[in-house]
Amino acid sequence: MNKNTNQPRNEDLYKAIMELRTIEECKRFFDDLCSVSELRAMEQRFQVAELLHQGMIYNDILEKTGASSATISRVNRSLRYGNDGYGVIFQRMEDEGKRDK
Repeated sequence: MNKNTNQPRNEDLYKAIMELRTIEECKRFFDDLCSVSELRAMEQRFQVAELLHQGMIYNDILEKTGASSATISRVNRSLRYGNDGYGVIFQRMEDEGKRDK
């Protein structure tokens, strides 16, 4: 259960996401699932997380992404005190990069 809610999660969505095999499939699925603004917000938050993970400072992130300071702060809080979801993804992406070399 998510620590931020008292409601149980429907795991079917997460199982469905795990069935996606290509970037194109992911794009098509998320285009159907989310509104344009929801998708852009998620993409922006992920970009902010990547830049924070790389050590970029708030002002540079704000300039590069257009994200608000509140969004940057919220993402930073998730990176530091969240459930390590970003950490798992970043580690796997880094491992993939090492294998490609």
